[in-house]
Amino acid sequence: SEGTMENRNLRSFLAGGRAQTRRVQPQQQPPAHRERVEGAESFPLDFTAVEGNMDNFMVQIKNLAQSLYPCSAQKLDQDMKLHFLKNVSVTCNDGSPAGYYIKESKGSKRWLLFLEGGWYCFNRQTCDSRYGTMRRLMSSTKWPQTRTGTGILSPQPEENPHWWNANMVFIPYCSSDVWSGVTPKTDHSDYAFMGSLIIKEVVNELLTKGLDNAKVLLLAGSSAGGTGVLVNVDHVAEQLQSQGYQGVQVRGLADSGWFLDNKQFKFTDCLDTISCAPTEGIKKGIRYWGGLVPESCRQAHVGEEWNCFFGYKVYPTLKSPVFVVQWLFDEAQLAVDNIHLTEHPVHEGQWRYIQNLGQELRSTLRDVPAMFAPACLSHELITRTYWMDIQVKGTSLPRALHCWDRSLQDSNHTNGSHSNQKHKTPPIRGCPLHLIDSCPWPHCNPSCPTIRDQLTGQEMSVIQFLKHMGFDVQKMAKQQGMDPRTLLGMLNNGN
Repeated sequence: SEGTMENRNLRSFLAGGRAQTRRVQPQQQPPAHRERVEGAESFPLDFTAVEGNMDNFMVQIKNLAQSLYPCSAQKLDQDMKLHFLKNVSVTCNDGSPAGYYIKESKGSKRWLLFLEGGWYCFNRQTCDSRYGTMRRLMSSTKWPQTRTGTGILSPQPEENPHWWNANMVFIPYCSSDVWSGVTPKTDHSDYAFMGSLIIKEVVNELLTKGLDNAKVLLLAGSSAGGTGVLVNVDHVAEQLQSQGYQGVQVRGLADSGWFLDNKQFKFTDCLDTISCAPTEGIKKGIRYWGGLVPESCRQAHVGEEWNCFFGYKVYPTLKSPVFVVQWLFDEAQLAVDNIHLTEHPVHEGQWRYIQNLGQELRSTLRDVPAMFAPACLSHELITRTYWMDIQVKGTSLPRALHCWDRSLQDSNHTNGSHSNQKHKTPPIRGCPLHLIDSCPWPHCNPSCPTIRDQLTGQEMSVIQFLKHMGFDVQKMAKQQGMDPRTLLGMLNNGN
């Protein structure tokens, strides 16, 4: 029965404890198939297959490389370097030039463009305050000359088994408009909001650096950058198509940008970005920024274009394939809903609200074929150094992205066209890409990242955290059809 199944899941979770360092043992695909598929890509090695024993494998590879080529013992220059846009009319909020960081990989025809996150501001007052406290998100004047890529931007195969060899581009967020604006700074306006134009201009410049010969352009982003992917991925595809670059497949990877326009736990006036209800801030912002949304979504929501900033409303209108990464209990979502978790113990009303949020999010993701949604309380994942350690149903995110890549290549071979591959292609056996946790509360997945107390910075065990969250052992045991002592014992053993 379903109850016993849930019970078994619960037992395996609690018995497992936190598996932060565990690596996934991916299933081997048949070699012949791998060669054919990888042959379509532009690099000879894919390290997904050795993920399970990666550290040992990489030590051997590096020893071999150093014995063959002594100079490689010197540190290779792996950082991304800053380039300001040649078109100086496309700027950050304060009129300073926008730009991007790049690490080219001459042998690869895969390009990863990453949109940085960092909330937004929606009127003169909130933007002035942001300029005072978070100037690097509004101005390029103090940007460093280089950036080191982490997670999916890492050039190290140990940290990034599938994309390590791609051309890496990091686009800093300095437009405060969820990457949607097309408004320059004028004598009458205090700030420019040009997020959408910054992406367009970066793509134009990259076409002179090899993007014109690319096979795949993956537009990725986290938080406001993740929402930026949903808002811009079709624009980028259309931009390349209209310039005659039909050979480039444009795809999206939206991390922690799938927000719900839900009702706050308790209503507060819209004074700053955090206390403002999800819909109110965006409604004010879109007018202030002159925000641009995908055309098909605009037509579906004429006069109410703010809807297009919410994943479950914009996603069905998109033509490009998009992979969604979303924590079921996203800290930014909870913040705008006025739930502040580790400040003081959570009472029952908040606990119910949090569980309902997970259920609501789960239901909006039901028809998304390619996604990764762990039941953790966190925010952002794809650029975290531990991004390989999180699993859903035994599969890591890099593995799921690899499966998605393969499914899109397969659909390309069969369709012979790049258009509209978003919709379901039959999954490859042993290669899942629709991954969502079914357990009901935050951190019920044993591979979730470490929880820290917001005030002290101390690590909390899952049982400390659940108790702090008002987790009622008696009630939960009854729900799960278990003896309370058994549940308590399992929670303690799990940590």
